[in-house]
Amino acid sequence: MEVSHAIPASMAGRTSRWRRLADRPRAGMARLLDTVRERIESLPYDYPPAVIIGTDLALLVITGAAVIQRHSYFPSPLPLLAMAAAFLPIPLFALFGVKPHPLLLKGSALLSCALFLLQPVSADFAPFVLVLVAGEVAAVASRGITLGFALVAILQLVAFDLAGHVQWGTEGQRLQGLPMYVLGILLGVFVGVMLQYQRRFLYQERENQAIRAGHAADEERRRIAREVHDVIAHSLSITLLHLTAARRALQTDDDVTEAVEALVDAERLGRQAMADIRRTVGMLDTSPALLAPEPSAADIDELVGDYRRAGLVVDYVRTGDLAVIEGTVGHALYRIGQESLANVAKHAPGNAATVRLDVSTDAATLVVTNPLPLGPPPRHDAGMGVRGMRKRTELLGGSITAGAVDDGWTVRARFPLKSGACSTITALLPGMLKTRPQEDM
Repeated sequence: MEVSHAIPASMAGRTSRWRRLADRPRAGMARLLDTVRERIESLPYDYPPAVIIGTDLALLVITGAAVIQRHSYFPSPLPLLAMAAAFLPIPLFALFGVKPHPLLLKGSALLSCALFLLQPVSADFAPFVLVLVAGEVAAVASRGITLGFALVAILQLVAFDLAGHVQWGTEGQRLQGLPMYVLGILLGVFVGVMLQYQRRFLYQERENQAIRAGHAADEERRRIAREVHDVIAHSLSITLLHLTAARRALQTDDDVTEAVEALVDAERLGRQAMADIRRTVGMLDTSPALLAPEPSAADIDELVGDYRRAGLVVDYVRTGDLAVIEGTVGHALYRIGQESLANVAKHAPGNAATVRLDVSTDAATLVVTNPLPLGPPPRHDAGMGVRGMRKRTELLGGSITAGAVDDGWTVRARFPLKSGACSTITALLPGMLKTRPQEDM
């Protein structure tokens, strides 16, 4: 027989009822704590809850010490009333949602200190209530309210000192307590003002971070827009050249084989362009992924080959070692060459283009030229192409010119290479070592 069957039903019901009654205070306390935590977080002062709770605990220690000091006045309830007055904003805030306004904090502190000082004791802790609340007010209120409370608190201590209620040590040392309390109030004000300035600097830093994040997002969108523009312009230009070649092969020569080859190349380039677009748009995805490497200066050979196979006449010359070109510079050179050839295919499809890539120890220079077509010159600077090339070049510290020169259109981009500075230092190093004095070796 199970144990639960051995317990009478009336006894089991009474046990569960007592359990529910015992759990009800704990549940109510948990709800109250959750409500207080939410209200603390909703305060406009934006201080961590730990700071606020720590301040309340410090006030509890000060008022508790002041109550214990007045044990000789027992059974007078005045110290307990003073302690309750100091904590008056807390139940008003926790139970009724009344925000701890600086005026409420000031009034409760002045009332609490006054009730304590009505029963003077030696080495009194009661004035430190004003010190602590002066820091709280200075941390959340304006400068005028802060200075006003400090002045009223000091005047209150002076009044009670004149009445003989502010004591510190023996009769001959009574006057030493007032300056100490006044300096404590001023110190509390300074600490509160420091916290308020720290909070303002925090707000300013958050605003600056938001502005920087917005600028970074805008720059990233512009960069991706340039990438998509270059990919689409390049792929569509070559695809249209292949389609034109296929149409002419079918219309003039009835050469199906040549037309099929042109269409196959157009299909291949279209698929490559779709992969490039997917990769570029994939930059927006923050999840880790294996991305294809970005094109570099070594891919300019294949780029020129694509345009040649599409029917564009391109004279290509490359000099120098591509290994000294960094990845970012190589990528920029590729995109500039891509955009320049796309513009040739778009604006002057019947003309030949010349591509020169010169790599030296200190710079990499790309020059793309083509004759201007008949008619009014196209406005190359009106679209995204030239602006994108200029932006890429400026970000890497290079220089670029694009415009009409000697009846032709020339794009010239030059990027400094870090290896040039290293090689210069390496060349100068032996001479520097030779001129070094012998005694320094």
